[in-house]
Amino acid sequence: MTISITEITARHPCFALGRPNNKGRIHLPVSPGCNIECLFCNRQFNTAEQRPGVAAQIISPQQAAGVVRRAIAAAPEITVVGIAGPGDTLATPYALETFRLIAGKFPQLIRCMSTNGLLLEDKAEELIDAGIGTLTVTVNDVLPETLAKLCGRITYRNRIYEGEEAAQILIEKQLAGIRRVTQTGMIVKVNTVLVPEINGGHIEKIAQRVKEAGASLYNIIPLIPQHKLSHCKVPSCGEIDLARSEAERHIPVFRHCQHCRADAVGIPGGRDYGGQIYQKRISAENTFSHG
Repeated sequence: MTISITEITARHPCFALGRPNNKGRIHLPVSPGCNIECLFCNRQFNTAEQRPGVAAQIISPQQAAGVVRRAIAAAPEITVVGIAGPGDTLATPYALETFRLIAGKFPQLIRCMSTNGLLLEDKAEELIDAGIGTLTVTVNDVLPETLAKLCGRITYRNRIYEGEEAAQILIEKQLAGIRRVTQTGMIVKVNTVLVPEINGGHIEKIAQRVKEAGASLYNIIPLIPQHKLSHCKVPSCGEIDLARSEAERHIPVFRHCQHCRADAVGIPGGRDYGGQIYQKRISAENTFSHG
C-alpha cells in the first residue's frame, strides 16, 4: 500500500500536521509479548489507564475482522486500522497475521503498525507484503551509552543482550529497518519518549539520524514515570517545546499525541468506543490466550 504523505496527513489522525484532522482509528490488541525491556514500560490489562501498553484483553487475529466491522459501525470517522501492542507487534506473529486476514475486507482503511524496530529490518518484506501503509518506530536515543539507561536488555535471535551492547544492536536495527521500509514508499513516523534527565539533550541528534534514515515525521512523547524510571520527572511544557523546536530543525513534528491505549477506538482525544467494541462484545470465553 503506497500512499502519499499528503494523503496520510489528511487521513491519519496520528500523522496529522497542524490542526488535528478529526479522523479516527481502531487499535487491535493482538500483540502480547515484547523482545526488549524498556525501563519505563509497564504493560497492563485493565480498563482504567489511558496510556500505551494497556489493553483490556488480547484478541485473536481471527476476531479482528468482526471487531473492525463493529468499530466502523459505531465510529464511521475511522480511517485507520492499527496495531500498537500491548507488546511489540513484531515480537510475535499475530499482528502480521491479522493484517493479512483483514486486508481484503477493509481496503479503504490505512493499515498502520507501531514497533520498537528491533526486528524491522528482518521482517521488512513481510510488512511490505501485508500492505502496511504507515509505520511508527520508537527510537529513544541513538547513543548506546544513553539508550542503555532507557532499555535494559533485548532478546534478538534467541540470545539476550544487556547494557550498551543491547543498545547498540537496537539502534543499528532500528535505523537499518527504517531505511529499508522507506525505500519502498512506506511512511514512517518516529516516536521518542522524552526523559529530560537521560535523553533530553539528544533530541536534535535523534531527529537528525532518523530523518537521514528516511523517516517523514517525528513525535515526542512525555515520559509517564513508572516501573524502573518512576523516580524520573514528567517533562515540563517548556522542556517539551524545546525538544520539539530542536527536532523541527530536521524533520516535521507531530503535536497531537494522546498517550493512546492499545485498544483505543475513535478520534484521538474524543469519545473512546473501546469499552463498547471490546468489553461488551467479546466474551471472556472467546478471549485469545497466547500462553
